[in-house]
Amino acid sequence: MSYKWWITGCIAIVVLAACKHDIINPDGTANGGGNGGSNTVCFEAEVLPIFRSSCAKSGCHDAGSRQDGYQLDTYVNIVARGIRAGNANDSKIFQAITDSDPRDRMPLAPNPALTAAQIDVIRRWINEGARNTTNCGTVCDTTSFTFSGAVNTILTNNCVGCHNNTTAPSSGGVNLSSYAGVRTVALNGKLLGAVEHRSGFSPMPKGGNKLSDCNIVQIRKWINAGALNN
Repeated sequence: MSYKWWITGCIAIVVLAACKHDIINPDGTANGGGNGGSNTVCFEAEVLPIFRSSCAKSGCHDAGSRQDGYQLDTYVNIVARGIRAGNANDSKIFQAITDSDPRDRMPLAPNPALTAAQIDVIRRWINEGARNTTNCGTVCDTTSFTFSGAVNTILTNNCVGCHNNTTAPSSGGVNLSSYAGVRTVALNGKLLGAVEHRSGFSPMPKGGNKLSDCNIVQIRKWINAGALNN
């Protein structure tokens, strides 16, 4: 083999190696991969709650409504269409949540738009391969329980999609999109009773997984400390 052809062959091997991608299985795991590194977005803990709270609602994208054919309540249903693994900008669902026209943006007005932090989490998850990462050991610090540093984020991702200015009249008058609204249900016992799934309270998040023990501890500590706007 001539030196020229040997070099050409080596270059081809390098290019093929550089272009290798993980093959995503039907359950969202990657061949040869685990649940991702410590900096990988955790679908179960970080992404699914956003879709369930803000999208998988009656009249929108729950099992009964399936607007435009989208059902956004489980991993399998979310990635069934509108998600292009590895390319958020070319994913219809991501385009919808970032649309600049409020008439087309999802969730539809007057429902609140996703926050910049929520959009970033979904962007990263798609670009990382839109994998079904579960039991990720996501870091949660029970010593962090301020409203701005912990509680508001927990409620925004898990509850505000159903309990905001628009939906409050039809959701028991509970509005968790503002500190004042959260403080009201924190001090009257409804918030902790709901997230702890106590008897006599409507368990929340409705239709979703119970909050992690750590998140519940953070909310409890915040309430016990006076439910301050800190």
